[in-house]
Amino acid sequence: MSLALLLPDMPARRGNHLPPLDLVLVAAVTALFSIGLVMVTSASMPVAERLGVGTFHFAIRQSIYLGLGLLLGLLVLRVRMAIWERGSLACILFAILLLLAVLLPGVGMEVNGSSRWINLVIFRLQVSEPAKLLALIYMAGYLVRRGDEVRYTGAGFLKPLGLLLIVALLLLLEPDFGATVVLMTTALVMMFMAGVSLWKFGGLIAAAGAAFATLAITSPYRLNRLTAFVDPWNDPFNTDFQLTQSLIAIGRGEWFGVGLGASIQKLFYLPEAHTDFVFAVLAEELGLVGILVLLGLYALVVYRAYLIAARAEQGGNQFAAYLAYGIGTWLGMQALINVGVNTGLLPTKGLTLPLLSYGGSSMLVTCVAVALLLRIDYEMRCTVNSLAPSGTAVARRRRKRS
Repeated sequence: MSLALLLPDMPARRGNHLPPLDLVLVAAVTALFSIGLVMVTSASMPVAERLGVGTFHFAIRQSIYLGLGLLLGLLVLRVRMAIWERGSLACILFAILLLLAVLLPGVGMEVNGSSRWINLVIFRLQVSEPAKLLALIYMAGYLVRRGDEVRYTGAGFLKPLGLLLIVALLLLLEPDFGATVVLMTTALVMMFMAGVSLWKFGGLIAAAGAAFATLAITSPYRLNRLTAFVDPWNDPFNTDFQLTQSLIAIGRGEWFGVGLGASIQKLFYLPEAHTDFVFAVLAEELGLVGILVLLGLYALVVYRAYLIAARAEQGGNQFAAYLAYGIGTWLGMQALINVGVNTGLLPTKGLTLPLLSYGGSSMLVTCVAVALLLRIDYEMRCTVNSLAPSGTAVARRRRKRS
């Protein structure tokens, strides 16, 4: 199968035994967004009927978001990693600009007390989603430019966290506590994979823990969210309503579920059934078997991301390696946190389940992240086989000169 139209810099000569993309990663991602479309359709039908917007309103919009995400992913697949590396500083500046814009009156949209969205007419952009990816690109670039300084000096270890702390503070002002935790934790994992010794993380983790604890204690909203999951049955009809309904849904699923489309909890019992709590609906309808399949697919995506990162590291492309480590950690951690929230193991964070939850911002950015992984893998395959990833472009120029 030729992908020359998708990858115009594909080498002119390529062995037939070498697939141009990581087909295992493609299959896992395809399975995830296919399951997501089915579950969003099932979970959103009661909400759509109540709002009078048509039974398949949210399913159609999710399909459009997926189509746009795939199109955007194909465009990103054509961009060489060297371009992302050169623009890594611009990425973090753009992320800060987005996060500042959403806080401006008249620009940011406030929903349920949080100002996280910018109205783009077609859909509402949740700026924390692209900001996380842009911040990871910056971190990967910084670790390449100042790698030795980060690894061997205390000041060098703290410097790259400066701009990330600005991003974190802006996220907290929205407020988006969950995105802040995911971003900072992923950045620390990237630094660890870059060779930073464990002892440097001790003081930082302690300081971060103290800061997060202070934020939680000083905000009744955050404190309620943090304490509600400890005993959700203490107030099942008020602050703990979401969690208790989610636990009921998961319990009803048992081994094989009640059947696709047969969920009871999605009938106005479980709030946000097609967004933050779509996992609970999946658990109710497909049971433990469905949960294990879903978790296996996410584990496979993370494994392939780390495998791609390891290959890039062996091939000497440190930027690509750090970025792949970051993307794999981010997707895996966000999925793990969402599942933890749905099962009552973690406080409610408001994070989406990548490729499954309803929402344009998450779908578009996740498709871009997967495209970056595929691009890294493609360039590494070319490197291993001593093929420059601009073979056809070079051949085209030679033909013009001749």
